[in-house]
Amino acid sequence: MSELQQTWIAILGEHALPLAAFVGLSLALAFVLRLANVFLSVYEDPRIAAVAEMLPRNNCGACGFAGCRPFAEALVAGKAQPAGCTVSAPAERERIADYLNVAVGEQEKRVARLACAGGSNAALLRARYQGLKSCMAAEQVAGGGKGCAWGCLGLGDCEASCDFEAITMQADALPRVDPALCTACGDCVVACPRDLFSLQPVSHRLQVRCMSELAGDPVLEECAVGCTACEKCVHDAPSGLLEMRNNLPVVDYSRNDLATRDIIERCPTGAIVWFVNDGDAVIGREAPPVHRRAPLPIRPLR
Repeated sequence: MSELQQTWIAILGEHALPLAAFVGLSLALAFVLRLANVFLSVYEDPRIAAVAEMLPRNNCGACGFAGCRPFAEALVAGKAQPAGCTVSAPAERERIADYLNVAVGEQEKRVARLACAGGSNAALLRARYQGLKSCMAAEQVAGGGKGCAWGCLGLGDCEASCDFEAITMQADALPRVDPALCTACGDCVVACPRDLFSLQPVSHRLQVRCMSELAGDPVLEECAVGCTACEKCVHDAPSGLLEMRNNLPVVDYSRNDLATRDIIERCPTGAIVWFVNDGDAVIGREAPPVHRRAPLPIRPLR
């Protein structure tokens, strides 16, 4: 036996007990971890991952869940229906339903609706905003210069937030929502600094497109299409469908079955409208249409 081998045997013999203790402890810990993995592991239904793969995975939240993964968990648990994903194509919803052996279900389409009709050709600017092209930024600088403190600022934060290209800024600096593309994800609701967007079922055709809390002539001094709180629509609506709050008519959509287009006909400004199938808002017969296309000139307050 060589001298080197004798040296290693001597070293190992000297540390045999610590080494044995170390190996024994390692084996014991490995055994404990193995037991923990067996008894503390949480079983996950493999269908969850499969369904999550079938979903669009853009985590928009239109289904009412935090993302596609939680929605997949709800689908597998029977707490949601495939129709709840308004982003998926009908064929994809059918595929998920077939995989889970459940009904597709029904979900009324919802769309984003803007509560303002005061575009640049109808609502006054009192100052010219110069800065970052953002409604959120303009709101921090004296309200962006718009005379109406409740009106749309028209700088397109909603358009930029929409991943589905459902919102397009028009020539009058108002956004238009394409109901065919809108998934009701709610990003525009969050993006608007004046809380002008809401998500509505398409069956909610009656809509007040004004948020001004002023009344009478002060409203018209700032916007030709603002609500003057004349209450004609309230008088023409079935009892209980509309009521005035803060100088605005508010629709009780729990009674939406009573809503008809006749309610908007006597509105003198077109502040209350009726949405048709293509997403356009129709005004009543007594509301003068706004023919002007160019923006109104800036009129500073005196």
